[in-house]
Amino acid sequence: MPALSPARVLPAIGGIYVAQSIVGGLTFQALPAVLRSGGAALSLIGAVSLLMLPQALKFLWSPFVERWRLPADGTRRSRRIILTGQALAVVLVLAVAGTTDPVALFALLALAAVVTATLDIACDGFAVEQLPPSARGWGNVMQVGGGYVGMMLGGGLFLVGVARLGWATAAIALAVLLAIATVPLALLREPPGDAAVQARHRPALMHGLTRPLLRRGLLTVAWVQSGLRVAIMLMGPFLIDRGFGLEALGLLTGLGGTAASLLGTLAAAQLIGRFGAGRLLWAVAAVQAALFLGLAVAAHLPGLPQTGLAALALALSFATGAGFVVLYTAMMGWAAGPQPGIDFTLLQCADALVAAVTGLAAGSLAQHLGYAPCFLLAAALALTAAAGLARRGRVRMAA
Repeated sequence: MPALSPARVLPAIGGIYVAQSIVGGLTFQALPAVLRSGGAALSLIGAVSLLMLPQALKFLWSPFVERWRLPADGTRRSRRIILTGQALAVVLVLAVAGTTDPVALFALLALAAVVTATLDIACDGFAVEQLPPSARGWGNVMQVGGGYVGMMLGGGLFLVGVARLGWATAAIALAVLLAIATVPLALLREPPGDAAVQARHRPALMHGLTRPLLRRGLLTVAWVQSGLRVAIMLMGPFLIDRGFGLEALGLLTGLGGTAASLLGTLAAAQLIGRFGAGRLLWAVAAVQAALFLGLAVAAHLPGLPQTGLAALALALSFATGAGFVVLYTAMMGWAAGPQPGIDFTLLQCADALVAAVTGLAAGSLAQHLGYAPCFLLAAALALTAAAGLARRGRVRMAA
C-alpha cells in the first residue's frame, strides 16, 4: 500500500503530466500548425511524428532508469529523476525561444523529447506505486487531464501567444509555466519502497515481456490506438487548410478542445467506477470510429461551415480524453508489479510507436490522396478494434 495518501499524490501527478505535456503540445500541436501556416508540405509536417520515437524507444533504456530509481536498499529516487529532467526541459524550451530555424527547432525538440521520455519512466513508476487500485481512475484523470492542460498550454495557447506576442515571448512563457507545474512534486517527500522486494528483483525487460497479461496489454494498446493516432496527426493541418487561422485554431484546440477533453476524462472516471476500464475499451473505440467517419464526410464537403468542423473537433476531443483515461487505467493494472516503471513504459512505447508510424504514413497519404481517405482509414481501424474487443468481452486486468 502507498505511504502517501491519494489526496497528496494526485496534485503531484497532475503537475508532472502538465509539465511533460507542455513540451508535447509545443512539438506535436503548435509546430505542425506553424509550419503549415508558413507553407510547409504535409509530408514535412508528417516528419514531426519522428519526434515521437524517443517515447517509442525509451523501453531500451528503461531498465537502467528503473534500476537506479529502485536501488536494493529500498529507497526510491523517482522524485530526483523527475525534478532533474524537468530542469533540463526548461533550459531546452528557453533555447527554443531563441530560434525559428526549422532544423534548430527539430534538434532542440528532439533533445527535449529524449529528456521527457526518460523522466516519464520514473513518472509512471511513481504513479503506479503511489496509487491504490481504487484511486487509479482518478489518478488517470490527473494524468490525462494534466496532459491535456499541458497540451493546451504548449499547443493551442502557445499559438495564440505566437500570434499576439511573437515566438520568443511565447516560448519563454512556456518555460516559466513548465517550472511552476513541477512545484507540487517538489513539495513532496517520496516514501521508501520494500527493501526486500527491491533487493530480490532486478528490473529487466524480459521479466515484463514474459508476463502473459502484459503481452495482451501491448496488443490491445496497438489495436485501440492506431486509428486515433492517424486522425490526431491530421486534425490541425486539416483545420488550417479549411480556413482556420493560427489564433482561431489555438482557441479551438487550446481552450475548447481542452475543456471538452477534461469533461471526457471526468465522464470516463465515473464510468470506470461503475463498469471497469476493461469493459469500456470497445465502446471507446466504437465512438471514435463514428467520429472519424464524420471527419471523412466533412473532408468531402468543402462548403461545410467552420462551426460544423469545430463541433466535430470538440466531440473528438471529448471522446479522446475519455478514451485515454480508460486505456491508461487498464495500463496501470497491466503494469502493477515489482518494476512498474519498465512495464508501464513498454505499454506507452507501443502507443508511441503506433503514433510515430501512423503519423508519418498519414502525412504522406494525405499529401497524395487527400484527407478523406486517411480519415476513412482511421475509422476502419477503430471499428475493427471495437468489434474485436467486443467479441473478446471484458479485457482482463490485474487488481
